[in-house]
Amino acid sequence: EFPHCGTNKGHLISDSADKYDSRDVERLMKDDALVDGYLTWRHSVVDDTLKMIDESLQWRKEYNVNDLTESSIPRWMFETGAVYLHGYDKEDNKLFWFKVKLHVKDAKTTVDKKRYVAFWLERYAKREPGMPLTVVFDMSESGLSNIDMDFVKYIINCFKVYYPKFLSKMIIVEMPWIMNAAWKIVKTWLGPEAISKLKFVSKADIQTFISPEHLPPHMGGTDQFKYSYPPLPDDDFQSPISENGPIVSEDESEVKDTESECKESLESSFNTELALRPKKVNFVDDGVKPDDLERQDSSSRLRGARKPLTTFKGTLLHVSPAEELSFGSRDTEKKCLIILNNVTKNQVAFKVRTTAPEKYRVKPSSSSCEAGASVDIIVSLHGGFQASPQDRFLVMAAEMEPGAGAGSPELAQFWKDVPKQKNPFWQKLLTDTVNKLEKVELFKHLSLAAGLRTKNIQPTASCGQRPVGSVLWAASCGQRPVTTDEGLEDDQHKLCSSR
Repeated sequence: EFPHCGTNKGHLISDSADKYDSRDVERLMKDDALVDGYLTWRHSVVDDTLKMIDESLQWRKEYNVNDLTESSIPRWMFETGAVYLHGYDKEDNKLFWFKVKLHVKDAKTTVDKKRYVAFWLERYAKREPGMPLTVVFDMSESGLSNIDMDFVKYIINCFKVYYPKFLSKMIIVEMPWIMNAAWKIVKTWLGPEAISKLKFVSKADIQTFISPEHLPPHMGGTDQFKYSYPPLPDDDFQSPISENGPIVSEDESEVKDTESECKESLESSFNTELALRPKKVNFVDDGVKPDDLERQDSSSRLRGARKPLTTFKGTLLHVSPAEELSFGSRDTEKKCLIILNNVTKNQVAFKVRTTAPEKYRVKPSSSSCEAGASVDIIVSLHGGFQASPQDRFLVMAAEMEPGAGAGSPELAQFWKDVPKQKNPFWQKLLTDTVNKLEKVELFKHLSLAAGLRTKNIQPTASCGQRPVGSVLWAASCGQRPVTTDEGLEDDQHKLCSSR
């Protein structure tokens, strides 16, 4: 029964065998949050909701949305760079870019273009369920020849019908005056809610919605991102961090001593969940002995430590530090230690990925941790490189069955076969530069991407499902992470409400 209107789901899927994809029907039957989203978008008017679901599911079957993959889309569509996901607005909504000047109306390619947009939306919906998008139409250097009203109407329908409650804002940047008449027509296609989300801006005031670091230079921003394919621009975590190859002038005996010293320094700081400001991780130049390192003034080790380190207590691993890795500006300050503690009764596999594998070396980047044991991970920034705001890291972990092998072949096969009900926790590390100090901030994120789920799923009153004890990614980086079940539902409700 639907909570708002008492309608039985069976009434929504009558005569569905030929009209809909059976996978969508199954999802509709199991996912109350999905149907509730349709109901909310249609103000709990049952007839309107039925029409919306019918239209949406027919569209999904017509465009074969469940089977859209990168290989099923013509390669030239990816290569043009006319549509892609990249960056965030000030409300932390992902930006969905449409470079209008790269679009040329052509009836022969209309279907492919529509499937291409569907590919991006479905990809994002699976990776970031429940998270809105901000659409940006970059109209710079565009003209009437670039306007395809049928295609624009399709994009609007995607958010109006096919993906309800998905649109945060639709920003039109630098629209030429000659297109005013066309956009007046567009407004007639939008409902009252959608019209309020439509923003016409110039490059002078777009920073009201998007910070400069997420804007290209021609909009007054500082983001040096240039689209290229392959890979896809949102493939943030596809490349594993490099483990092989020695760092220049690195002496292994000194590294071991230094790593041990750093571990003791950090472990002593993590006796409580909110630790006092720890000693900064310093790595010495060649010729400096570990004994000399211990005699260094403690204040020099603390230099640049902007925030206290914490221990993130996940359901599988405790991760230290929880909030930042600090790389100094000197060559001797290019390494940091991460400690993973297995808090389960079984072996836990983990792996690390990054957006910038050419910059960082991590040992180990893929391994396993025995029950009750800990693993030290050394993150090294290669010489000649600096951390940038676009660099991100990902730590994935999943519990293994008793007696599972821990060799490289076994681990590789394990990750291929991770059951859907075992949801790895994801931790995103974003870099920022503060007073010449490269800082990597850790944002905890509830990830149900790629269909992964945990065994312990409990519904909340307003937001659907969550793994017990998981940590929610906060809309504000200053928001307190939730690490226990106490207050989790309240925080999740607030987060969903803000979205």
